[in-house]
Amino acid sequence: MSESENSKQQRHKKRMQARKEIVDSGIANALEERGIAIVYTGDGKGKTTAAVGTVTRALGYGYKVVVGQFIKGVWECGEKNLLSQLDPEIYPLQWHEMGTDFTWETQDFEADKAAALALWEKLKAALADESVYLVVMDELTYALNYKWLDKTEVVAAIQNRPREQSVIITGRGAKQYLMDVADTVTEMKSHKHAFENGVSARKGVEW
Repeated sequence: MSESENSKQQRHKKRMQARKEIVDSGIANALEERGIAIVYTGDGKGKTTAAVGTVTRALGYGYKVVVGQFIKGVWECGEKNLLSQLDPEIYPLQWHEMGTDFTWETQDFEADKAAALALWEKLKAALADESVYLVVMDELTYALNYKWLDKTEVVAAIQNRPREQSVIITGRGAKQYLMDVADTVTEMKSHKHAFENGVSARKGVEW
């Protein structure tokens, strides 16, 4: 090895060691064991996908999971198609939907609100159930921003959930009060999207 290559190798080794020390320090300081609240928001793609990925992770360990979808419930979903085939005795998953033919042009506020409230009652029960390891409230931000649900009640249920339970909230336009109650907030940012160039959503990739 030449002197130049050796010097480069030494610099790389030092950078990796410094990085390892940062990671090790973070792990050493993360001493609290409890469930966490996660918010996935922003205008980019992948919020629900990230949440469902965590669902499969929890199910893989045999944990009980409850999912509630406020907007996408009437859409076909590849992830749901797969998860619905799992043996519930081995992979304890409950998947609830709002159950209305919601569209962005809907004029039936009361029907949508009633459906959202019915779904919320199921999720509220899950948030109080110590046997539930993970609760996912997909597109909850819309239900709150459209004032279908009472934000004070929702925040209280999240804050008062069992200590070991984690919760994931998804949807665009998450308000500050949701971010404040969360332990982790990730904003998905769209820099480019195929749809903007006339490419339709791809089955098995985007839904």
